[in-house]
Amino acid sequence: KKQQPKEVIELIKKNKIGGLIFFQGGPVREAKLTNLYQSISKVPLLISIDGEWGLAMRLDSTIAFPRQMTLGAIQNDSLVYQMGKEIARQCKRMGIHVNLAPVTDVNNNPLNPVISNRSFGEEKWNVMRKAMMYMKGMQDNGVLANAKHFPGHGDTDSDSHKTLPTIGSSKQRLDTLELFPFRNLIDEGLGSMMVAHLFIPSLDTTTNQASTLSKNVVDSLLKQQLGFKGLIFTDALNMKGVSKFYKPGELDVKALIAGNDVLLFSENVPKAIEEIKKAIADSLLTQDIIDARCKKILMAKQWCGLDHYKPIRIKGLIHDLNTPEGELVNRKLVENAVTLLQNKNDLIPLMRLDTLRTAVVSLGYKDDNPFKQMLRNYSPMDTFGLDNDAKQPLCDSLLKSLDPYNLVIVQLNNTNNHVGTRFGLTPQVINTLNAIIAKKRTIVDLFSNPYILGKLDSLRYADAVIMSYEAYRDNEELSAQLIFGGISSRGKLPITASSTYKLGTGIFTGEPIRFKYTIPEELGIDSRELQKIDSIALHGIAEKVYPGCQVFVAMDGKVIYQRSFGYHTYEDKVPVTNTDIYDLASVTKIAASTASIMKLVEQKKLFLDDSLGKYLPYLNGSNKQGLVFRQILTHQSGLKEWIPFWMHTMDKGKYKPGIYDTVQSANFPYRVAAHLYISKTYRDTIYNMIVQSEVKDAGRFKYSDLGYYFMKQIIEDSTHMPLEKYTYETFYKPLGLATMGFRPRERFSLGRIIPTEYDIKFRKQLVWGDVHDQGAAMLGGVGGHAGLFSDANDLGVLMQMYMNYGMYGGVRYIDSNVVKEFIKCQFCKDNRRGIGFDKPETNPQKESPVCDCVSYLSFGHTGFTGTIAWADPEKKLVYVFLSNRVYPDADVNKLAKSGIRTKIQQVIYDAVAHARTIQ
Repeated sequence: KKQQPKEVIELIKKNKIGGLIFFQGGPVREAKLTNLYQSISKVPLLISIDGEWGLAMRLDSTIAFPRQMTLGAIQNDSLVYQMGKEIARQCKRMGIHVNLAPVTDVNNNPLNPVISNRSFGEEKWNVMRKAMMYMKGMQDNGVLANAKHFPGHGDTDSDSHKTLPTIGSSKQRLDTLELFPFRNLIDEGLGSMMVAHLFIPSLDTTTNQASTLSKNVVDSLLKQQLGFKGLIFTDALNMKGVSKFYKPGELDVKALIAGNDVLLFSENVPKAIEEIKKAIADSLLTQDIIDARCKKILMAKQWCGLDHYKPIRIKGLIHDLNTPEGELVNRKLVENAVTLLQNKNDLIPLMRLDTLRTAVVSLGYKDDNPFKQMLRNYSPMDTFGLDNDAKQPLCDSLLKSLDPYNLVIVQLNNTNNHVGTRFGLTPQVINTLNAIIAKKRTIVDLFSNPYILGKLDSLRYADAVIMSYEAYRDNEELSAQLIFGGISSRGKLPITASSTYKLGTGIFTGEPIRFKYTIPEELGIDSRELQKIDSIALHGIAEKVYPGCQVFVAMDGKVIYQRSFGYHTYEDKVPVTNTDIYDLASVTKIAASTASIMKLVEQKKLFLDDSLGKYLPYLNGSNKQGLVFRQILTHQSGLKEWIPFWMHTMDKGKYKPGIYDTVQSANFPYRVAAHLYISKTYRDTIYNMIVQSEVKDAGRFKYSDLGYYFMKQIIEDSTHMPLEKYTYETFYKPLGLATMGFRPRERFSLGRIIPTEYDIKFRKQLVWGDVHDQGAAMLGGVGGHAGLFSDANDLGVLMQMYMNYGMYGGVRYIDSNVVKEFIKCQFCKDNRRGIGFDKPETNPQKESPVCDCVSYLSFGHTGFTGTIAWADPEKKLVYVFLSNRVYPDADVNKLAKSGIRTKIQQVIYDAVAHARTIQ
């Protein structure tokens, strides 16, 4: 039974028990109790835990490593060693000396109710290798492993916690199968063993006598034949497999006579001691046997370092148990375990995203979860769900809702390990799954015990099937990444679940083709270094530089930092999330216009050294006719910086008559802001103003928006599509960029769009969901220089495509030579600019948009609203910072003065530089 501290103290003081096992609680409480118990024990106590998947099996606030059957799917056994090593580190930090793991049973009975996914699987070699690595990982790092449940609990259909299971196997079968992994672990120095409560007639025919109490099993087989010299633990003596047949005390004596060293979970310690003394007096046991067993335990305590015992340090305990390095071990295990079982027509990784209308359906637990959230990083999709207890009308309604979609991703979750209850699957869930598979192209992702595969006959008709084993965050996130090619599939099924899904089933996919979302430690970067970004971002909010922001960092195709800070406005009502949408301002130049121009150059529809007059005949005869694209796009064509078009529509703070209306109509079709629409003829006025503007100092750098008004016209004339449609169809939709686009209020709720300025001069309202730039607003929200909105993730994908020289997701968007030409400096003596792209400033006398840390190959752009997107091919880094620094007033640019964007960039490069020196 579970003892209270007062009872445990009494056992230590009076009965001199040799050790303790903790079964539940939290790390700090356990550590304090351990220190207390150790302080009153004359001989240091051997502390153990039943932590098959790490401390989290028993303690909250700790890392839950995968169940052993999940590990059984991994093809790289060294990863299991790394897990054992990390679990040992955590155990030592907790003052734990023995971990009752690994489970070394070969689970060759699909109906096994007690082992099942606690085993590495049904194949003895795989079980042996994984158990060996787990054992060595712990024991090489000072924590005693404990192989269980000898001689093998895998071939049973009953639970020894509740009854005494029978194993009917012959000696030969036991020798070649069940004993195989145990024998190999013994040969490699296994420190301790746990004997199971099993009735095995081929080894001992004594009625109702568990193997734990059998001298034939413990002494003759384990000690004599197999030569095991380590500590032998009984399984818990309070389990019904033994306790229903023998009284407390009597049971303990029989266990000692059988040859066990450690009596685990004795039901009555004083009674056990009394009965053991009687057994010695009656010559059933000898003092020499007791002394020899005690010596073994004392030697084990010495091996564990208890001859130099130190109390557990409580300060920083939770932090020390939950390190990024531990999390990385866990992520690697899960990544290598996720198993692609079926992949018709190579559906996974998903391609041609622009052809997909995708729905995600969670069956079992309907609410939003990490799986759905991760999927949305790659492509827009709608989400649905049913709880396990959903009634038929809800199921029917869900099926009807799926009619518009041509791909359905089904997540099967909230199952259990009870094979007798079909793993918790309800008829409604099964019928709904069957109906979806019958009607739709379907990917089924199972976060469940893999034996569930044998309960779902319709799976063979699905287009793709993934076994993700467990419903933890890492499993959900990494499985979603597999679907889109963020990671590769490497796992193999460790059991046979059906005639379709057999042992060893597993399809390997190729190299990743899209972003992988991971933690910095995967690249050798200390995440604690990147946490400096948090303090810089938060300082900006405290100083009212901006009310909120998003920061995104990717390196080597892996997203290692993606966080949001603050609120939409200073009223602190709506927190910024990673999927909120910002006005990109001048980043539009590279994310829309320059992308389109590059495509036209690739298609030889436009040539960089041609002049405007060739493409826009109405400019012939003007001072714009001879302006060359290369000069315009590097800002040295002599164009004016900008023209305040909106001022020409105002008279003493009021709108001039005939230019605007409060209601949209055929004559006033273009929305400028809420209740403000501009005349359809006024865009001609805007272009006339540009045409009539001066051209001055050609050949010298002068930043100008005006050339991009012409770029918009040329792109639309050449493609026969509006700029917003061409960029969406050519780039954003096939890239899966759910948020990137113009006029966001037409596609998203205002709650996801970040407000910009409270414009008291022109629009006389809060600009929210409409473009901040006045010129772009007067063109109806779409400008060649401004008007694009996005979240940081989607902008990061686009920058990665540029850094890949036009390639992303297995698709080439732009010819690599074209991208290389555009991102290089064109007139480097006095002008740092690429074609469309900004570059780092090399002249120390001039202000640079980025920190000195970036490479000269890097490129990107900044935006007036408080944005930057930057890519560095040399360092393989993408950095995006989005804010609404213009809220509520754009006039004071605290962001530029603060240098926050470059300070964050410096932190990133410092962390990378440090990582490369310590790797």
